[in-house]
Amino acid sequence: MFLDGELRPAAETLAVTDPFTGEVVGRVPSDGAAEVGEAVASVAAARRPLPARRRARILAAAASALLARAEEFAELITSESGVCRRETGREVERAAANLRVAAEEAERIRGESIPVPGHDRLAVVVPEPVGVVAGITPFNRPLNQVVVKAAPAIAAGCGFVLKPSEKTPLTALAFAALLIEAGLPADLLAVVTGPPAVVGPALAGHPAVDMVTFTGGVTAGRAVAAAAAGRRLLLELGGNDPLIVLRDADLARAADLAATGAFATAGQSCRGVKRIIVAEEVADAFVPLLVKAAAGRRHGDPRDPRTDLGPLISVAAARRVEERIEGAVAAGAELRHGGHRDGALMEPTVLDRVPPDAELVTEETFGPVAPVIRVAGPDEAVDVANGTAYGLQAGVVTDSAPDFLRIADRLRVGAVNLDAGPQFDSPHIPFGGVKSSGVGREGIRYAIAEMTVAKTITMPYGG
Repeated sequence: MFLDGELRPAAETLAVTDPFTGEVVGRVPSDGAAEVGEAVASVAAARRPLPARRRARILAAAASALLARAEEFAELITSESGVCRRETGREVERAAANLRVAAEEAERIRGESIPVPGHDRLAVVVPEPVGVVAGITPFNRPLNQVVVKAAPAIAAGCGFVLKPSEKTPLTALAFAALLIEAGLPADLLAVVTGPPAVVGPALAGHPAVDMVTFTGGVTAGRAVAAAAAGRRLLLELGGNDPLIVLRDADLARAADLAATGAFATAGQSCRGVKRIIVAEEVADAFVPLLVKAAAGRRHGDPRDPRTDLGPLISVAAARRVEERIEGAVAAGAELRHGGHRDGALMEPTVLDRVPPDAELVTEETFGPVAPVIRVAGPDEAVDVANGTAYGLQAGVVTDSAPDFLRIADRLRVGAVNLDAGPQFDSPHIPFGGVKSSGVGREGIRYAIAEMTVAKTITMPYGG
């Protein structure tokens, strides 16, 4: 484990492989329950909230250091995740932006004073750190997924214990070392790596952990919630995000949004476009534009600067996507582009006339697939959009503000974006979903609020 500012040697290790080449690119400790216990106990023993200004300086220094080493981190992300280099460079920039915003928000944490009605007393409400925060992160975006949990925890004054995905732990460990170099006291941070079935429950259920923040699948998230019973939870459990294209939409704009959202990170994004719900009147004109956008995206070696899509995280993951495509075609969908798999590589794929009940679109499909569902109009679009267990984000392309507002009011999601895809994000706004998509909100200021507790102090006043 990474403890007290250094990676300790381990008797057993886990191999980290490059999804494109299959080569081993690193090894990390295979921690177990004993190591998790030691890590949590160490961070819990160091409870001493740093002054807000010092927290801000640490986070700002981390942002600067990350940008200074942007090339190194981008290469590392590509080597263990397979995400193409042109995207991993942007991920580093996003992570640095989150750190900068967290630095600013660290000095904006405020309480309030309340003259208590009916009593000659004044109540002062003071936000305090929740305590030890356990962060469990997935393989996609192995830097930014860590930053959006670690940065608000540090800004709030919490100790932080991280369990990154066993598929992409190298970036997380490199970032942990960077935080220590930026001035974070070594005893406020630990990283444990190992089999998720062992390390995850041990961390989430440790009695010294005060809060668990998790991003991943629904099944794993529910297991984490059960292990963490009685503790504060922040769960982001994925999405099946729709882009709704109405009859008055700018179809070229809609096709670009759909392709960008469906194919970024090879489709392995919780807020990516998973379903394209198109008004029947314009679908015949829209689909060729989407096919053209897909055909213009190159898949292959993620280190080639011309590549738009690298491999999926594993061959098994690519096979699951391929099977869902085949299932949708068997149910009546029309394959308009792509659909071929080579190991972990999947072609950017477009399907038309996908049945709304096909597994491809009822479940969260983590792959470069753009499935078009045709609908009669706005009412059916909303019904289809709401017709899955998920409710993370949505996008709507229309020139009608009244139509957009009616749709936004009826969609059961955490965010609705006009003339933008569900993939729109910013560190300044809340992020999270409803239904099976999770509990609580990320976004730096909102995550800080989740990671603080209100202490009320009263005293005689007035009279």
